[in-house]
Amino acid sequence: MYVREVGPPMTWSEPFQERLKHPIESLRSEELLQIATCKEEARAILEKTGLATLINIGYEEMTKLFPFKRAAILVCAFELARRGLQKGIGVLPAISCPEDTLPFLLSIRKENKEHFICLYMNARNQVIHQETISIGSLSASIVHPREIFAVAIQHSAASIILAHNHPSDDVSPSKDDIELTRRLVKAGEIMGLEILDHIVISRSDFMSLKERGVM
Repeated sequence: MYVREVGPPMTWSEPFQERLKHPIESLRSEELLQIATCKEEARAILEKTGLATLINIGYEEMTKLFPFKRAAILVCAFELARRGLQKGIGVLPAISCPEDTLPFLLSIRKENKEHFICLYMNARNQVIHQETISIGSLSASIVHPREIFAVAIQHSAASIILAHNHPSDDVSPSKDDIELTRRLVKAGEIMGLEILDHIVISRSDFMSLKERGVM
């Protein structure tokens, strides 16, 4: 549902520092390998060996592909990454359907005032930041687009999921909810940021405006 296309590959002539100004998760594997090894043939090497094989080969075999110092850096970097993953470090939760947002929203579902929060995601739909945008009254919260998109720019987000609670326990979207969502979608199109969904949650239920066909 929330599959996102990644843009075309950057050219080798683009300086490394310019590439790294892009969100790191938006770079392709061959681009990361090119930057790490300063080797233009990195793409061909990756296509021949495959990523799964490359990250598991030893130092001696790595030196057949890259200069000694670069081979040592790669082998050590891959080992550090493996150890981090084993400890759960750096594993970002991904959102693939409305239900995946619920763990992030449990803290607001029983609130007596409306809380409007945003989940900011990278190009892989992994949550990189969560922000409470506003806390309103019993029946409404005041949200301005600039507050939402300023945070998105700060964290180099690729897409956003909106969410708020209904203290009334009725998750049906109000007219204001629908109008706000459509306004933010249009603003996101101008900013180049996709609004993937708007979730309304209550004590006992939740609803996706995307699935409801409002967006």
